[in-house]
Amino acid sequence: MVDRVTQAPAGRLTQAPAGPARLADIAGQADVSEATVSRVLNGKTGVAAATRQKVLAALDVLGYERPVRLRQRSAGLIGLVIPELTNPIFPAFAQVIEQVLAGHGYTPVLCTQTPGGATEDELVDQLVERGVTGIVFMSGLHADTTADPARYVRLAGRGVPFVLINGFNDAISAPFVSPDDAAATRIAVGHLRNLGHRTIGLAVGPGRFVPVRRKLAGFLDAVGLGPEQAAAQGLVQHTLFSVEGGQAAAGALLAAGCTGIVCGSDMMALGAIRAARQRGLRVPEDVSVVGYDDSDLFAFTDPPLTTLRQPVRAMASAAVDSLLEEVGGNMAHHNEFVFQPELVVRGSTAPPPLPAAV
Repeated sequence: MVDRVTQAPAGRLTQAPAGPARLADIAGQADVSEATVSRVLNGKTGVAAATRQKVLAALDVLGYERPVRLRQRSAGLIGLVIPELTNPIFPAFAQVIEQVLAGHGYTPVLCTQTPGGATEDELVDQLVERGVTGIVFMSGLHADTTADPARYVRLAGRGVPFVLINGFNDAISAPFVSPDDAAATRIAVGHLRNLGHRTIGLAVGPGRFVPVRRKLAGFLDAVGLGPEQAAAQGLVQHTLFSVEGGQAAAGALLAAGCTGIVCGSDMMALGAIRAARQRGLRVPEDVSVVGYDDSDLFAFTDPPLTTLRQPVRAMASAAVDSLLEEVGGNMAHHNEFVFQPELVVRGSTAPPPLPAAV
């Protein structure tokens, strides 16, 4: 039996000196038997594709180079266009999309937009020039109601399949994958109402974006009709999707007497917590804050953040599956696949403070 794994000049597995991974290490990481690892590494048949992928992933996670015989020839390049990497939800999506694409043999090409850098249109041109098989757009211009959707019509005319995540536009004929943003704010308001909060504000991004409009609609629907909804209109702050934006919005909402704040992203929620503390308020004893996204970081903030979790893996898998259907010549449904968010209750929400005694 092979005890240690390394790559010989011809791609053969040989005995190695100290350093390379042991079969037991790989088996433990992949949660399979050492015999299965041995079969995969020696190119033997009789191993399910999913199991083989787990073993290769274990090699990668442990930081060991794959033997030459296990290196797949790329089935093609897939472009992934995302706004930026500073918001942890975008790297979270990118990582899962890349994993799913790799499982199908495709090589992802990650493109991010930075202030003053290449625009989405310029990035698309570069990807098309490189001969990409398809493109995944994440929170792109398709989500901006002021942007011209004709750019996506032109892209389809160039024969490049694409899928769009987060932001539906009925003028674009392509598969869309979105979280249910309206349901998210309804759930958040319901959670705060159940805790006893009555003055609840909403901090969201610019109103021209589809997800923002949906979050606003869900918020207004949750607070009720008539006078209550009219009053709630004054407790909505549109700002930037950033810590600083959340801080500015929360400052205005706290001044208006809000004891609960629903935020359009986790980054904004961090800003809301900062704004509360600058005013000598405690979270959650004086003010409750709810975020949106739930990337891994936010379980470890102070306090741990109550948030609405986007089903990242399910959404990413659906997006890739839809795109590869198009790549394979099978027209995917040109409509919107909507995924339900999940409320994750942590330490940033609690009942409101009791009224001061007279």
